[in-house]
Amino acid sequence: MSVPDRPPQTADLGVLTGLRSGKRSFYPAYVRSTERLERTVEALDGISRALVRTAEGPRALVEAVVRTAAEHLQARRLLLAVADGALRAARPRFLLYADDVLIDDETLVPAEVREHLEVLRTRPWEAGTPDSSRGWVRAPMTLDDEPVGGIAAQPGVGVEVADTDLAVLRVLANQAAVALHNTFLFHAATALRGRTEELSEAAERQARDLAARNAELAATQARLLDAMQRQALDDERRRIARELHDSVTQYVLSAGMTVEVCRAELEALGGQAGDIAGRLATAKDLNRQAVERLRAAIYALHRTSQEPAGPLPVMLERLSTVHLTTDLDVRVRVEGSPQPLPPEAEQSVLRLTGEALFNSATHGKAGRALVRLRYLPDAVVLTVSDDGGGDPAQLRRALRMSRVADMSGRHRGLANMVARAEELGGRLSIRRSGMGGVLLRVDVPLPVKSAQEAADDH
Repeated sequence: MSVPDRPPQTADLGVLTGLRSGKRSFYPAYVRSTERLERTVEALDGISRALVRTAEGPRALVEAVVRTAAEHLQARRLLLAVADGALRAARPRFLLYADDVLIDDETLVPAEVREHLEVLRTRPWEAGTPDSSRGWVRAPMTLDDEPVGGIAAQPGVGVEVADTDLAVLRVLANQAAVALHNTFLFHAATALRGRTEELSEAAERQARDLAARNAELAATQARLLDAMQRQALDDERRRIARELHDSVTQYVLSAGMTVEVCRAELEALGGQAGDIAGRLATAKDLNRQAVERLRAAIYALHRTSQEPAGPLPVMLERLSTVHLTTDLDVRVRVEGSPQPLPPEAEQSVLRLTGEALFNSATHGKAGRALVRLRYLPDAVVLTVSDDGGGDPAQLRRALRMSRVADMSGRHRGLANMVARAEELGGRLSIRRSGMGGVLLRVDVPLPVKSAQEAADDH
């Protein structure tokens, strides 16, 4: 006799509940299945809550896994542990839930839990086999199908553990394995962020220090240029003071002594000679005043310059006032767009100009001089012209001779000017000035060469 088919509604109920019985015990079994289904849904919800806590780091997720598993089994105690040698960077190595407290200190683990901790650590593959000792259950924790630890739990009173419950424990354990596997990456990323922040702060400090040092360097360079310009001006003043003291003053004193001797001799003769002696007395007084004025000028020239430094055109203007206005009327003209030169180059240009003006006043007996500074795209041109009686051809011959042998040193100043021009990578030329005297021209190419580069060229 064939067995009649079951009613369709009975088969559908079996599919939904997992029950295939039509006996009177069907309803109690259905209730138990529904309860397990509700716990499973709650566990899955706990898993989802744990997953969204990965940003807080591996420990936060592992703690959430342990609490979720304990809630699912209503467990009084639940242990999650990593096997020895597995997941070496994982921290913590185990976590025990006991009466709503999480423990990761092995000295606080109760004796009855230690045997399960030993199994999960040394024989994690046994976590997947049934264990009925004192009502504990275990589930393996795997990573790439390899056992790396597990979960051991003591379900609450009256809780019947089904296959679905063990499946929930396995899902939770495996999620914890992934989190612990990522511990190294998490700590590495945290360390990298900290190191990056340290490097960024160090770079900012270095940038601030560099800016401060650059500012100090710029200020030092400005002070150095100021000192060099002052030194150039002071050197020129002292040189002129020495010339006045060693030559002009001595000539005036000699003239005064000659006047005094003549006056004394004429006064001894008496008569008309006495009248001439009286006039010589006046000349003697004028001579004395000249000596006093020369000494005052020498004292003023020996004093250190107190004027603030400035660009080359300004320093040329100041240099022109060093020479006594009664000897030489100096005018300065600047053409083109001034551009700063290296401090050594500007000092050399100042000394060249001072030497040229001194030659115009002393040797050329000039009354007027023109200093012209031209800034060209590829060169700086300096010319000093005067209305004196100097002969350009004679100066060129003297310069050629001084390069061979200058025994007297008379044209040493002119030779020094040539040397300074060559040190700048330029050249000095001498010709007739449109004012009737001598014109000295110095052409300095841009950019200005260093002293070593100019020496290598020669």
